[in-house]
Amino acid sequence: MAVIADAARRDAGRVVALGVLGLGSAGLALVLPAALGHALDLLLRGEPAGRWTALCALIVGVQAATAAVEDLLTGVTTARATAHIRRTAVRHMLAAGPRAAHRGTGDLVTRLVGNASDAAGTPASAASLPAALAAPVGGIVALGLTDPWLAVVFLAGAPLLTLLVRHFARASADCVTGYQHVQGRIATLLVEALGGARTIAAAGTKEREAARVLGPLPELAAHGRTMWHVQGRATAQAAVLVPLLQVAVLAVGGIRLAQGALSPGDLLAAGRYVLLATGIGVVVGQLGAVVRGRAAAGRVADVLAEPVPAYGQRQLPPDGPGTLELRGVTAVRGGETVLDGLDLTVPGGSCVAVVGRSGAGKSVLAALAGRLADPDAGTVLLDGCPLPDLTETGLRDAVGYAFERPVLLGDTIEDTITFGPRPLPPRAAEEAARAAEADGFVRLLPAGYATARDRAPFSGGEVQRLGLARAFAHPGRLLVLDDATSSLDTVTELRVAQALFRDHPHRTRLLTTHRASTAARADTVAWLDSGHLRALAPHATLWPDPEYRALFGGEDA
Repeated sequence: MAVIADAARRDAGRVVALGVLGLGSAGLALVLPAALGHALDLLLRGEPAGRWTALCALIVGVQAATAAVEDLLTGVTTARATAHIRRTAVRHMLAAGPRAAHRGTGDLVTRLVGNASDAAGTPASAASLPAALAAPVGGIVALGLTDPWLAVVFLAGAPLLTLLVRHFARASADCVTGYQHVQGRIATLLVEALGGARTIAAAGTKEREAARVLGPLPELAAHGRTMWHVQGRATAQAAVLVPLLQVAVLAVGGIRLAQGALSPGDLLAAGRYVLLATGIGVVVGQLGAVVRGRAAAGRVADVLAEPVPAYGQRQLPPDGPGTLELRGVTAVRGGETVLDGLDLTVPGGSCVAVVGRSGAGKSVLAALAGRLADPDAGTVLLDGCPLPDLTETGLRDAVGYAFERPVLLGDTIEDTITFGPRPLPPRAAEEAARAAEADGFVRLLPAGYATARDRAPFSGGEVQRLGLARAFAHPGRLLVLDDATSSLDTVTELRVAQALFRDHPHRTRLLTTHRASTAARADTVAWLDSGHLRALAPHATLWPDPEYRALFGGEDA
């Protein structure tokens, strides 16, 4: 997995050190039985064994120190890998923009929190795996060196151990992947329910929503039971097989001792070697961690596979009027063609209102205008420059956005309004708020513009006005308003319109709207119908058409 390999490369020194320490610890574990056995034989013969006893104590001390260093390196390596994977995934998602949102917030959070953590532990687990394998293999070799018959007896049952480990790795992979996938679905449903908590409470449907959120629990439980079944079966099989192998080896060792082929010290060493040789629990544990990490890394890799828009090196002409052109633009959403070969020119300095029935493609057009999305075919140009050819900074400086349901960001209200690619001059937030009719309610807050954003409850209309203020605070060539005045009352909308339609610092304005009053103030109306431009004319020219009037639900012009 590229995610795991990248994390391992960034901390290669620690990963290699973990592997070396693990192998060193395995080597000490193989040396210790021989030293203990030799010391025992010396003691039984009445010979001095002080040096060998001291050597055994030294080995035990070094093992303890090595284990402590391994734990420290494992923790540091995993923490650094977790931070790197999460940082990489977050940056990638933000770079991908709205394209990444189709997975659902809850699922993305699950991938970036739990799955990233599991994937980050894989380099350390993989580095420790050779040592986990070295101990059993070394134990078998040491048994053979102690007495070949002991190794023969053990190897007779070794294929069963191998099959057990192989089956565990295969069976674990499928159920772990399924478990993580269902976790993401539940998280997505929970985030949706929390976002609609007021609606759920008002409708009295909390029990139904709880059932919907918890609906995948049986599937999650099934995957969980499968995991426990696989692990339990492997543990039970090992619990039967391992003691039988140990008893068989020790029985043969006892016979060889009685025959004089082994010393008591050799039998002691053989007993410890067979414990190392049957250390399947350590191998299974490391394999389980690697399997979980690989499955989790796959889910993170899916996020990183989300395409990120590429930007060019071209700069907009310095004195361009802000002319927006869509040439043969086609956009497909959910398998349906929303815009079909659309041609539209918004002259520099003008204001064009985009209207149409729900689903006509107004919001898609708004997203394409400032490259929050790319068309499936065709070209979008600003002052003659195709948007993909522009630098990211140049494009974001040139295009401002305000949305129907803006998200407020930043620590304070001032931060919310000035949130953008560049620092703004003093009092820019206040001037923009006055233009958006937000200054009045902001000054009523305990600390005015310095009030913490999360301490200030706002109505839907107030949030929209703050979103407009944010757009007004960053003047550019083009301002795109995606139904950004829909929650404003008539009086407030009229006042905002005075700032929006007269002497606005954005030279060109493109508005999607459901209001006849907003369309009437625009220079031109672009009427979308079934993915095509049905008409491009002033509101007064279109108003006599009854189908056009029907778009506004009987609202007066």
